[in-house]
Formats: sequence, structure tokens, C-alpha cells
Amino acid sequence: MTAASAIVVMGVSGSGKTSVAQGLAAALGVAFIEGDSLHPAGNVEKMSRGIPLTDEDRWPWLDTIGRALAESLGAGKTVVVSCSALKGAYRDRLRRAAGGPLAFVFLKGSRDLLMTRMAARHGHFMPASLLDSQLATLEDPSGEPGVVTVGIDASVAAIVAAALDGLKALG
Repeated sequence: MTAASAIVVMGVSGSGKTSVAQGLAAALGVAFIEGDSLHPAGNVEKMSRGIPLTDEDRWPWLDTIGRALAESLGAGKTVVVSCSALKGAYRDRLRRAAGGPLAFVFLKGSRDLLMTRMAARHGHFMPASLLDSQLATLEDPSGEPGVVTVGIDASVAAIVAAALDGLKALG
């Protein structure tokens, strides 16, 4: 990784984006931004009611995340952001918006593990009923440039360590 870079921790709901992104940010001594906190209220309301978001719902949210990435990079700071970034078009939009080095850490797991994790969460706006729509939307980024794929069938500490190793290998 370069002196200032941006990292997006991505995956479907229940993959551990927030926990892993917070762990990465702490390990690197950099800022963390919770991507879900940048959703417009209408998006949160839709998801809370079990209605999947459309591309049109996601574009303004992705643009907000892209501005946050660009601001950090423009200030010479590294930042870690959690964001589902399910489609290649979403990741490409974030790459363009960042205007600097951007890496993705893709958290990959089985539907059963993801469903178990989602069912155990309390107080999260995203119901487990939306997992299948997220999995259907997901375009696996494994093999894309700047993407580190990490399995989620481990402790958060082990996932963070694997992500750090993968990021170091990117250069």
C-alpha cells in the first residue's frame, strides 16, 4: 500500500464488513467510515421494510462514499470504508470517484454462515430476508485488480490478519 490509500471492505450483509473494517483501520492506525451511516434515510427505510435497493437507490449512496474516499486521499490520508459494493459497476464507480489508490477486501462466505450471522444480529436495519437478494446481486470480484478475497469462516482477528497480508501483497 502507498502512503495514502483507500480500502473498501466489501461483501453482502452479515459478512462482517464493519468489524473487519474497524479492525483494519485500528491495525493501520487510520480512519474508519461506516458506509451504512452514509445511506440516505429512504434507503434505510426500504431495507428495514425488507425491500431490496435498486441501482437507482444505490448511486447517490455510492457517490457519497466516493466523495469520502476522494476527500481522504486528497488530504493525504489513508481510510478504511465498509461498503457492500456488490456489483462491478459499483466498484468501478468508487474507483473513479476515489481518484487515487483504492483496494477492496472482499469478505466471502457461504449462505448458511451468512444467514446464521444475520439471524444473531440485534438492532440492525437489514433483515435476514434480504440476504438472498444481495447474493443474487453480488458479482464476485475475485480476480479483479486491487481485490483481496478473504474467507469469513474464522475469527475477526484472523480475517483482519489475512486481509492485511493480502493488502501487503498488492503492494
